[in-house]
Amino acid sequence: MAAVRVEEVLAVAEEQEAEKRRSVTVEKELELEFDLGNLLALDRNPPPAAGLRGAGPRREALLRALARDNTQLLPPPRPRPPTRWEQFARLKGIRRRKRTSLVWDEQAKEWRRRWGYRRAGGDPARAWLAEVPAGADPEEDQFARLRREKRERVARNELNRLRNLARAHRTATAVPAAPLHPTGHQSREELGRVARVARVSTASLGRFQPRLPKESAEPPSRSGGRKRRFEPLLGNLSAERSRQLELLRDMGSKKPVLDITRAVNKQLRQEEAEAAAAKGKKQSQRGKRGRRQQRAGR
Repeated sequence: MAAVRVEEVLAVAEEQEAEKRRSVTVEKELELEFDLGNLLALDRNPPPAAGLRGAGPRREALLRALARDNTQLLPPPRPRPPTRWEQFARLKGIRRRKRTSLVWDEQAKEWRRRWGYRRAGGDPARAWLAEVPAGADPEEDQFARLRREKRERVARNELNRLRNLARAHRTATAVPAAPLHPTGHQSREELGRVARVARVSTASLGRFQPRLPKESAEPPSRSGGRKRRFEPLLGNLSAERSRQLELLRDMGSKKPVLDITRAVNKQLRQEEAEAAAAKGKKQSQRGKRGRRQQRAGR
């Protein structure tokens, strides 16, 4: 058996590797245009006309080879780097599991929702057994406590819902001010509005500002000229009688009439005032603490 030289083995391996590289190496006269978002490659090089003539296996093989070469030239996008949580989950072996919205209820013997109305487990306030928490009064009625907590949660949710409605109503009814663009193509109404805004911006509401030509002598108001209207003392007696009867009917009814919007607005104003007072108290305490430190340093 003839001895095999190491140089010959290395030469054969290099030739095989070069052959593999030639099979995946594609050369084009014109560079391709890539759309990586759609994984699309546009080849503007003209194909060989001789190979595309007629319909046969030669044409199909040429088209397949052209598609293969262009696919090899298409650079795939880089994978997104994993986040710190993904790296930690991979290290700890944590897998994401989607929780189903239905669970099996042992009491009802049926599938029910995990949360919300008619959820699995039912209402704790309607259970036949209630656990006494640690540190609670053993003589306290736990069922009454659960019912009271449920009423408080319902009232809190209703208050939050009314707050959201009041905020949405306030945002919807607020009339946004029209922008004042200092351009040379303003209409007469825009110029008048700009002059009115500039006049009422002073402390005297424009009483001592020089008037423009053809401007009314009465100074404009911040409300845009709208005045309060009062009902006449003498006039339509039927309307006055109906208003008085409606007022007596409301006073005599057992169920009080509640203006939801007014009540929620009052609650919001009270909360804002409390927050402002707490903030001012913190600032005053911080100032007193700073003065004490200064005195101690002196």
